[in-house]
Amino acid sequence: MRATWNPLALALLTAALLVGIGASSVASGAARPQAVKPPTLAACLKLVKTEVIAKGKVTVATNDPALPPWFVNNNPGNEKGYESAVAYHVASTLGFKSTAVAWYDEPYELAVTAGAKPFDVDINEITYNAKLNSKVTFSQTYFTVNQSIVALKTSKIVAHHSPSALKGYLYGEPTGSPGLTFVTKHIVPKRAPVVYTTMAAAIAGLEAKKINAIVVDTPSGQYIASQQVTNGVQVAQFHATGEHYSLLMHKGNPLVACVNTALTTLSKSGELRTLSKKYLSIYNSIPFITP
Repeated sequence: MRATWNPLALALLTAALLVGIGASSVASGAARPQAVKPPTLAACLKLVKTEVIAKGKVTVATNDPALPPWFVNNNPGNEKGYESAVAYHVASTLGFKSTAVAWYDEPYELAVTAGAKPFDVDINEITYNAKLNSKVTFSQTYFTVNQSIVALKTSKIVAHHSPSALKGYLYGEPTGSPGLTFVTKHIVPKRAPVVYTTMAAAIAGLEAKKINAIVVDTPSGQYIASQQVTNGVQVAQFHATGEHYSLLMHKGNPLVACVNTALTTLSKSGELRTLSKKYLSIYNSIPFITP
């Protein structure tokens, strides 16, 4: 069973919650509470040893199968692939040896439900979603998600995608998707995008040439273009507008403050950038354009 929260754990949880309240207040226009200083690594090294669910180990969940380039050979424990490597680097930063990292299979659908979790953190290409904040706790980002264009190789958009040219195409997007938001707010096409109920319907519309392109996050776009669309191509990508992947924990988990400290440390040291270059060339090689 989880150990009783010690004073340090309670202090760090309070810090994490106040940071979240501050972000919400800024978004709503309310007065911003005084900023809370994040915990130091020294403080975190004391906390994590008592707050992990299995003594002396950090339990990390992900989906089965664990797919590339996030994992290699469907083996999260080999420390290869971007998400596997990030998990081990976070654990190491918080004082755990690689042999103290235990893996747990957890489908996304179960991970995002409310209640106790059989793991400490879940790393599974989980996009931060404010609507789930009442059920689970998210860390800060470990991967920034860009939007990209998927089209047929025969489409004019493959060669002609200047900001002005982009406005002349007909896009198709699933209802409520980040891609639809990006198209309407940033590309602002001359014709309103076709709104589909599902991505599968949008893909069918693209293949039937009823639309010129789909705007979708870069990892999904790579899979759609290479695996789901006959004669498909990922044309280019746009710099991010706030979407990102987070580590997921049970609601109110005090470990989030220290996980964030570890991620900040890895970001400032350039380690996350190094891991991205090593494992995510399939996405990094896609050219950037301006909407």
